[in-house]
Amino acid sequence: MLFDFLKTAFATLLVTLDPPGLAPIFLGLTLGLSPSGKRQVALRGGLIAFAILAAFALLGRPALDALGISIPAFRLSGGLLLFFIAFDMVFALRAQKKQETASDAVEIDHIRNIAAFPLAIPLMAGPGSITATMLLASRAGSDWMELGALLAVAAAVLAICVLVLLAAGRVSALLGQTGNIVLTRMLGVVLAALAAQFCIDGARGAFGP
Repeated sequence: MLFDFLKTAFATLLVTLDPPGLAPIFLGLTLGLSPSGKRQVALRGGLIAFAILAAFALLGRPALDALGISIPAFRLSGGLLLFFIAFDMVFALRAQKKQETASDAVEIDHIRNIAAFPLAIPLMAGPGSITATMLLASRAGSDWMELGALLAVAAAVLAICVLVLLAAGRVSALLGQTGNIVLTRMLGVVLAALAAQFCIDGARGAFGP
């Protein structure tokens, strides 16, 4: 049971975080920085994103209870949101939206710390990954072993993201434009299937088997 939960958590977070999709945006955000500066941005961004996801994993359920939102309702709505993100990925719209979000953040706020914004928020710890984390946490319920496993998986996936960002130049050149598009669309199909499963679980919880 725990192993199945780990597999689902890893696949869901890996797809929603989309490390290959972050790579070209990271290169644009850190243009002109030294290699050590890029490493600091990637590492700090990963740590901040983990803190945000961990907070939603541990405190998301009490927040839902306080608002009177049932877990089946959240699973159903969260599944629909993830499906919308998957739609964008399959039709190659998500990368463009991510780039626009990053550009707007830099232009509007003149940020000094791109590790926190827009890298950690909203590119890494964005609506998709936050929703996925809360859905997985709701599935774990009060099982602290599964919650601990979820935090470990989130840390592992974010570590993969950081590694990809550190090798962003090489990875982007290796995959090429066509490779990046194909990979993103494949991950979008996988995310759509996971989103459908969340919707099915939510419907079962709300209306019974």
